[in-house]
Amino acid sequence: MTVRGRAWARALLVVGGVVALDQVTKALVRGGIARGEEDPVLPAVKLVHVRNEGVAFGAFSGGGIIVVVLVAAALAALLAYFATHADRPLIWLPTGLLLGGALGNIIDRVRDGAVTDFIKLPHWPAFNVADIAITVGVLALLYVLERSDRDDAPAGRAA
Repeated sequence: MTVRGRAWARALLVVGGVVALDQVTKALVRGGIARGEEDPVLPAVKLVHVRNEGVAFGAFSGGGIIVVVLVAAALAALLAYFATHADRPLIWLPTGLLLGGALGNIIDRVRDGAVTDFIKLPHWPAFNVADIAITVGVLALLYVLERSDRDDAPAGRAA
């Protein structure tokens, strides 16, 4: 298998893992915690059952088609970048995390009209496994791009 083929396989494996973990945890929350209920699990962490009709942290609630178009454009751009740079080291990881997180939340929106959020930290909106994957995916993408830029710098130039 080529480097590009392995990158696609790894990205798809990450997508599948994120979507599976996200959907299983959300199903457990929907089945075990009443909407609006809080269950403290650690001193600063609560399990809750919240319906998020917005995007990130409830922002753009009611954004409708504009939000769908923006999310679709971002995912298309990510896939296009990955397709043309699949040979970059580790690019499969942020791609898989970002796509898996986005798909996990899209599945909720299509099925329920809103996303199930369930992890609550003090002074922070509730979130879910897909949100964690998206956040880590963005950080990993920044790392991979920065590392790649540094590796591509001419030998005489200080990076």
